[in-house]
Amino acid sequence: MYQSLENAMDLVKSGSNVFIQTGAAAPQQLIRGLMKKASGLHDITIYQMHTEGIAPYADPEWQHTFKVNCFFIGANLRKAVQEKRADYIPLFLSEIPSLFRKKIIPIDVALIHISCPDEHGYCSLGVSVDIAPSVLENADCIIAQVNPQMPRTFGDAIIHSSLIDAMVEVNEPILVTESAKPDMLNMKIAENVASLIEDGSTLQMGIGKIPNAVLKNLQGHRQLGIHTEMFSDGIIDLVERGVITGEMKKKRRFKIVSSFMVGTKKLYSFVNDNPMIEMLDIGYVNDVHIIRQNPKVVAINCALEIDLTGQVCADSIGLKMYSGVGGQMDFMRGASLSEGGKPIIAMPSLTSQGESKIVPFLKTGAGVVTTRANVHYIVTEYGIAYLYGKNLEERAKALIDIAHPLHREKLAETAFKMKKLHSEVSF
Repeated sequence: MYQSLENAMDLVKSGSNVFIQTGAAAPQQLIRGLMKKASGLHDITIYQMHTEGIAPYADPEWQHTFKVNCFFIGANLRKAVQEKRADYIPLFLSEIPSLFRKKIIPIDVALIHISCPDEHGYCSLGVSVDIAPSVLENADCIIAQVNPQMPRTFGDAIIHSSLIDAMVEVNEPILVTESAKPDMLNMKIAENVASLIEDGSTLQMGIGKIPNAVLKNLQGHRQLGIHTEMFSDGIIDLVERGVITGEMKKKRRFKIVSSFMVGTKKLYSFVNDNPMIEMLDIGYVNDVHIIRQNPKVVAINCALEIDLTGQVCADSIGLKMYSGVGGQMDFMRGASLSEGGKPIIAMPSLTSQGESKIVPFLKTGAGVVTTRANVHYIVTEYGIAYLYGKNLEERAKALIDIAHPLHREKLAETAFKMKKLHSEVSF
């Protein structure tokens, strides 16, 4: 059943399109095996979402061997993308599976990371399902590293070992990310966000200081549900306290629905063989039609900057690509269409350099991820701005009110000049 790493990687031929599994499931041993063969390969195109761990194929010395494309830019590829040694494909997460199912992007070899086969021969994709099902349905060759430490999760995570062309046995810990501890600033933002969340809401949130802080503020809530593209350790305490039950959801009631996770060993132990967790295809999880059917969907997302009309940039700092479109618009739209739903953009008022994140104009080259027409709630440590249905002047006033006090006067002056300029323009 099992092969050596060297023999398995012989299946990768020059000219191949290669898929690498997402996040904490990025198969580290298979990546190392690919690099051992790299000197004898050429014209390899890699497709991936963000990955944790190593990404040596994006190093400068291999830029003529590997062409790297990512659907979301993780920390290990950010410099490579910004230096043009790798590239980014902008697309809503919900639509990425269609690229593979419609053969717009054919995959020759898929490199994945799975649990050991059970008594019936079934393995699990564990901590990362997301776009993998659409890839595995259409890949010509599947190479898997099989790891007894990979948590066994259910839903679309299950794959039979007979579908795998080569299996390499490994035994190593799953990549972990320690939960970011929120500070006073994050807790204040989280308090403002939590004030918008009602009992019986269905939550979507990512990972990081603000989502973690929001979850800490929900211990007094009841009957919450989870339908989110990703999650981390923050939900565990709320499940154990009986806060997260999923009983009010319309889609997959009582289940925590997600597509991938990144966290600690505690998280991976929590999800292992846990029937409450359903890991599903990102095409389903991020489908606006599915999201909107749950009641009171609260989508909590972040931004790099927001202009005074409500345009949200979340993927780039000016011309520098930083992350990606991701699932922000999928859930912002889904939440806005949900009965009682609330799409929220939550962020500090200042950047780490002390610049205002609420700006008169987005930086040159900045991408608009969420349009001004889709924005509802903007939250900072200074309050909540509700923009939906507001005109441009009302939006500017509301955003200035929640900007950092050091920048409000300048923002107000600029907004006044913009209004005066608009009133003087004739057509």
